Amino acid sequence: MIRTFIAASAVICIAGTAHAADACVIEGDHWELDDASVAALYDCMSARMVTGYTKGDDPVAPIYRDWTQTATRAAVAGAHGERFLLTFANDIAAPEYLKFASEGVEIPVGGVLAKESIKIGKEGKARIGPLFIMTKVGLDDAPDTGGWLYSGVQPNGKPLKFKQAFCHDCHAGWESQDALAYPLEEVRVSATQ
Repeated sequence: MIRTFIAASAVICIAGTAHAADACVIEGDHWELDDASVAALYDCMSARMVTGYTKGDDPVAPIYRDWTQTATRAAVAGAHGERFLLTFANDIAAPEYLKFASEGVEIPVGGVLAKESIKIGKEGKARIGPLFIMTKVGLDDAPDTGGWLYSGVQPNGKPLKFKQAFCHDCHAGWESQDALAYPLEEVRVSATQ
């Protein structure tokens, strides 16, 4: 067993064997993790996220990590089931998204955002959540969702199944910023990084 203790909370990474799956466990209150503990959690989960997401045939899953990372670390923003989230923006979306503006943002058609997620379950056990994907397709192709197509990939690579309105009804709350929610302010990267 590999143990990594950081600050008041701890992330324990349990190395798997042929008979046991890897696990990442939070000791203490996961709402009180410091930056180093969140980084340790992400490091513990990172490779398995990509492996799981790419088991299917979603075209975003194998490439999103090559895009612009929009935050310095994963953070809990409240939406998406209070998961730790880390968003990546493709080259088309990044210039507008990284403005983190509250008005006048308009992602061009072809812009794609991919948001990794980690959920902390009972007894502090971390598990991979879906890869949430937003693709700007334009109003002609998605008039009911502000020009956005919402999709996602489950941790086993299979597509998430949901109605477009399920995502857009929440994202519509950010209508003035092209339905975009942003990382927490304290973890946002700047457009010049």
